[in-house]
Amino acid sequence: MIRKRIFANIAISTLLSLVLLCGIAGAQASSGKTTKKTSDAAMSDQASADLIDINSASKDQLDALPGIGEKYSQKIIDGRPYKTKTELVRKKIIPQATYAKIRSKIIAKQP
Repeated sequence: MIRKRIFANIAISTLLSLVLLCGIAGAQASSGKTTKKTSDAAMSDQASADLIDINSASKDQLDALPGIGEKYSQKIIDGRPYKTKTELVRKKIIPQATYAKIRSKIIAKQP
């Protein structure tokens, strides 16, 4: 009878330990996912903050873009406002090859 009680106590304590460990592991896994989503959102915000708005950028900011010099930056300013950044090519402000160099660095925000 004593052996049965000892065995039952060991079985119960083992079962409780497993339940606690699973709960802790589950909580850590879900908090890790939240952190990843939060860091992805922060990176996205940082990336959009680094984009140059072709509707409001200064001539110096536009000059700093690869393939854009004084002539193209002035043409971009003269052609404002833009609904989309692809209008730079569609309106023949810059060539397609130049646009390919800068498309990931620019945005056309609407007022």
